[in-house]
Amino acid sequence: MATTNYDITDYAKNEQNKEYNFTDGEVFDAAVIGAGHAGCEAALALSRTGQKTLVINLLRDNIAFLPCNPSIGGTAKGQIVSEVDALGGEMGIQADKNTIQLRMLNMGKGPAVQSLRAQVDKTGYHRSMQATLEAEENIKIFDGECSEIVVNNGKLEAVKTVDGKTFKVKAVVITTGVYLSSRTITGEIITEGGPSGFPCASKLTKSLEKIGFEIRRFKTGTPPRVDGNTINYKKFTEQKGDKNIQTFSYLTKKANKNIRSCWLGYTSPETKKIIMENLDKAPMYSGVITGSGPRYCPSIESKFVRFSDKDRHQIFLEPETLDDNTIYIQGMSTSLPTDLQHKMVESVEGMENTKILKYAYAIEYDCINPLSLLPTLEFKKVKGIFCAGQINGTSGYEEAAGQGILAGINASLFLRQKEQIILKRNEAYIGVLVDDLTTKGTDEPYRMMTSRAEYRLILRQDNADRRLTEIGRSVGLVNDERYKKFKQKMKQLESLKKELKKTVKPTKELNEFLTKLGESEIKEPTSVENLLKRPSVDLIKLNKFLKLFKGYNKDVLNAAGIDTKYDGYLSRQMLQIEKEQKLEEKRIPQDIDYFKLEGLRLEAREKLNEIKPMTVGMASRISGVNPADITVLLMYLK
Repeated sequence: MATTNYDITDYAKNEQNKEYNFTDGEVFDAAVIGAGHAGCEAALALSRTGQKTLVINLLRDNIAFLPCNPSIGGTAKGQIVSEVDALGGEMGIQADKNTIQLRMLNMGKGPAVQSLRAQVDKTGYHRSMQATLEAEENIKIFDGECSEIVVNNGKLEAVKTVDGKTFKVKAVVITTGVYLSSRTITGEIITEGGPSGFPCASKLTKSLEKIGFEIRRFKTGTPPRVDGNTINYKKFTEQKGDKNIQTFSYLTKKANKNIRSCWLGYTSPETKKIIMENLDKAPMYSGVITGSGPRYCPSIESKFVRFSDKDRHQIFLEPETLDDNTIYIQGMSTSLPTDLQHKMVESVEGMENTKILKYAYAIEYDCINPLSLLPTLEFKKVKGIFCAGQINGTSGYEEAAGQGILAGINASLFLRQKEQIILKRNEAYIGVLVDDLTTKGTDEPYRMMTSRAEYRLILRQDNADRRLTEIGRSVGLVNDERYKKFKQKMKQLESLKKELKKTVKPTKELNEFLTKLGESEIKEPTSVENLLKRPSVDLIKLNKFLKLFKGYNKDVLNAAGIDTKYDGYLSRQMLQIEKEQKLEEKRIPQDIDYFKLEGLRLEAREKLNEIKPMTVGMASRISGVNPADITVLLMYLK
């Protein structure tokens, strides 16, 4: 098997380092290692709250790069992007700015599972996020590789780079993504490097092990990229974007643009035959790949092996950028040899003559066990060290950004000697994500889904600002412009909810409107509030017909309509949250030796001693800790 090694010095933009005038021993408040989606949010959160921040990144070309699918958002992920925005983050702003197509997924279902998803211009997104980082006066970007995090006597002191420079820091956020000791695999060709031919960070893993991190090996992958000019789109089903829907960021003033379409298609029985006859050449099945892969985003080989009764699988053709006509084949991720990739692509109807521009590959990389982190994303063993993104065992740009902004906020609060924040499961999908990681851990790349959130009716796409803007403001990250807009919306929402108590009389026109929706006629005057309780009645459409409420934008109308329609369900969830909040408020001393606690089962003692939960609520969610164990713990605390 062929192996290629990269030399980081070939990629470091030393002239840019000179431009920033770095000096050995220079002092920073914080360092962020890696400038992917987690790193960008962490660095901006630190910078915008007044911290002098060093960003150490391999090279400028991979800042906020989208190495996998050219999209932002998706089921549950769209909510995370809006949560990042509500906290004062950047991903939603940049996604809106570079949107090629925007859709609201699951529109045929309830609001609890509706999520925004945007095809974005991957080169435009990278360029504009890079420019945003470079424009921040508190950020200095060092092009190169971090080789060591210096910890002496349990205290963080500095970070070192491969070229021998030492920078003194009081806090560090590690956001290495999939670049840590990574290697890409296509058939028998193994390349020591990161995604899309970028270099990897090969020195830092040993340093992380030295300071107490448990290192794991995970795997992900991408499909081939092809020339869109060589596709027969008549054989595919066009998927256009949605009009007049909300954007990710509450600061975005213009409506979304739908510049290009995506296309739905299917593999063929011939595709299956090619794969099944060549499984011995698939690195996933030949033993070449040893890392744990994502269950919910499997390779095309895994799909046919796991679902052997199916003769075909869905694929989606997605435009990558407006700079050219490169198409990403979502659903055809593989690490098969290049000759077989050609046969697979050509076996799809409409792609018989399609030209591959970039071959698919799998990528293995080092990450940590997230159980070593507090729910603030701070390392338990050394204060001031935070981790965010795929180094914590997650997958996805959005999950990374959500962790990045939380880690950046908490690193800033740590530096300012203020109490760090923990996002609760009923406050944000980010809270669900971090709680799952730090109480249950993960043995495979973790992907956020709506089914993971027990309070998903509260954690909706439309209300992220209402849930989190006040938190972002309290930590100093939500600026005056954003906060003013938020307060105006809240004032409008309060006013509209009062107006919904207005009554309407039964008229022929109104009853015709209701019957067309499949609803029964009204016989007596009734309030708009009561009409909205009906399943098919939507406030925006109803107001367009009644013309009762003037001066309210669609976001406010939509929010008031959902709150009113699901008032009963929301009230029940709030009662459940209040009940469980009592456990969340019961703090647990961190010096308890659970092995000395009589009445606890051995498994519970081991798990509690390993994780050291901060609250009884957190303890109750640890795998292997049952209700009887919680009763014993409560008795001890009492």
